[in-house]
Amino acid sequence: MRPLVMGILNVTPDSFSDGGKFMDAADAVTQAQQMLQDGADMIDVGGESTRPGADSVTVDQELARVIPVIEAISALCPVSIDTRNAEVAKVAVMAGASIINDISASLWQVAADTGVGWIATHMQGLPKTMQDSPAYSDVVGEVKEFLLDRAASAKAAGVNDVWIDPGFGFGKTLEQNLQLLVCLDEFVATGIPVAVGTSRKSMLGAMLALSDGTAEAVPADDRLEGSVGTATYAMMLGAQLIRVHDVKAGRQAAAVVAAEEVVAEQEAA
Repeated sequence: MRPLVMGILNVTPDSFSDGGKFMDAADAVTQAQQMLQDGADMIDVGGESTRPGADSVTVDQELARVIPVIEAISALCPVSIDTRNAEVAKVAVMAGASIINDISASLWQVAADTGVGWIATHMQGLPKTMQDSPAYSDVVGEVKEFLLDRAASAKAAGVNDVWIDPGFGFGKTLEQNLQLLVCLDEFVATGIPVAVGTSRKSMLGAMLALSDGTAEAVPADDRLEGSVGTATYAMMLGAQLIRVHDVKAGRQAAAVVAAEEVVAEQEAA
């Protein structure tokens, strides 16, 4: 089965990659339509930047950004609301969202009450300070234990569609991110569907700089190869959903991974 592709649509002025590009609802809808043409299975709408160092926004600000867009595109495709605020999640579901993409991993009761899917993402700390000095004794074990606990709580509350996301870049160093990526099959082995979002993240800027032999991180708009490479690696290890800015490339990578799995199954038969 081909992994799902979730297109990222940030209606914010300050997101690290596309901040300010889609603040106008009409521009956001046009971008969503383009991502669907490029092969997105669903669109993830976010109204608060969660980049490292980002300030939080008010509920009213977040709602004003996301609700017109969700209302406009929810008839076209499944929509997830990228939020850590319970009130925003509730209103977004009423507007048409069918998944809560939750970096706080705390909104399972909202998902249960509204009957929608829920993605639990691991984050150490808060966006404002999460990259100051992230520390773990065992990053893979600690993140996995946290996500399993939250998934169990969600299922106990009655959420049927539960996903886990290790949270690349959310309170992790480059080395910790790489440890999680290399050990992603341990998350897949839990039997809970795994979602992954590495698209254009700073870890890629640092890795691409190392490959180029430069000290300065490669800018966000020049991280396509790293985004596709890490997403493909994650899918090869069993990730069932990738969250991407560059939908066409992500969809093509997902199709290649699915084809390779079919060939492998045929050869093993």
